[in-house]
Amino acid sequence: MSNSSSLTQFLLLSLADRRELQLLHFWLFLAISLAALLANGLILSAVACDHHLHTPMGFFLLNLSLTDLGCICTTVPKAMHNSLWGTTTISYMGCAAQAFLLVFFLGAEYFLLTIMCYDRYVAICKPLHYGTLLGSRACAHMAAAAWATGFLIALLHTANTFSLPLCQGNGLDQFFCEIPHILKLSCSHSGYLRELGLTVLIACLMFGCFIFIVFSYVQIFRAVLRIPSQQGRHKAFSTCLPHLAVVSLFVSTLFLAYLKPPSISSPSLDLTLSVLYSVVPPTLNPFIYSLRNQELKDALRKLITGCFSEAINSPSSTCYVPH
Repeated sequence: MSNSSSLTQFLLLSLADRRELQLLHFWLFLAISLAALLANGLILSAVACDHHLHTPMGFFLLNLSLTDLGCICTTVPKAMHNSLWGTTTISYMGCAAQAFLLVFFLGAEYFLLTIMCYDRYVAICKPLHYGTLLGSRACAHMAAAAWATGFLIALLHTANTFSLPLCQGNGLDQFFCEIPHILKLSCSHSGYLRELGLTVLIACLMFGCFIFIVFSYVQIFRAVLRIPSQQGRHKAFSTCLPHLAVVSLFVSTLFLAYLKPPSISSPSLDLTLSVLYSVVPPTLNPFIYSLRNQELKDALRKLITGCFSEAINSPSSTCYVPH
C-alpha cells in the first residue's frame, strides 16, 4: 500500500506494446502537433497582423487559438516522448502540472466558446447595440473572466485531487494525467465526496453555459430566417456555422468521454475518446473557422503570400504582411 507522500511517479497507459506501433504513434502525434501548431500559429499571426480582424470575434478567436495550443502542448509532447523511448512514467509533479494545465485550458476554452456565442447573438439579434455591448474593454473583461474561471476551476480540482491519500498503486488507465483516473487511486471517502461536490458545482455552471448557447442559437436562427434576402441569410449563417461546428465538436467529444454509460466503458474506448476531446478539437478548430470566414481566409492568404514573396526577395528578412 502506498500513499501520495511516498509516490514519486505515475505509470501512464501505453498506447501500444509493439515497438513498431509505438513509433507509429510517435509519428502520428508529431504530425498532429505540427498541424495544430502551424494552423493555430497562422490564426494568431493573421489576427494580430490584419486590421480587418481587429474585431471582437477576431480577439476571441485569438484567445481560442491560445487555448488550443495549450491543450496540444499539455498532452501530446509527453505522449510522443513515451512512445519514442518506450516508457510510461511521469513524475508526480509533472502529473500534477499536466492535470492542472489540461483542466485550465479546457475550462478556458469552454467559457470562451460561450462568450463567442454571445458575440454572434449580439451581432445578429441586436446589431445596433453591438458596439456598446462588445466594446474593447468589455471584450477584454470577458476574456479575462474566461481565463480566470478556467484557472480557478483547475486550481480547485488539482489541489483537492493531489491532496488525497493514494493507496491503489500508481498506474493510470490513460495516456496522460487525468483527474478522474487519479481519483480511482484514492482511498479517502471524504476527499472523494469533496471532489464529487466540486464536480457537481462546476457541472451546473457548465450546463448553464450550454443552455445559454442553445438558447442563443435558437434566437440566432429565428433572426436569420427572417432576413429577406438570400445573400443576407447566407452571410449570417457563414459567420455562425464555424462557431457552431467548433462548439458541437468540443461539447460532444467531452460529453462522450465523461458521460458515457459505465457498461460500455473499456480501456480502448476511453483512450479513443480522450484523444478525440484533447487532441482533435485543437487541431481542427483553425480549419473549421478558416473554411467559412472570408475575412480570415483573406488574411491568411495575405500572410502566407507575404511570407513567401519576402522570403524569395530577401531570405534573411522577416515576413511582411501587405495591407
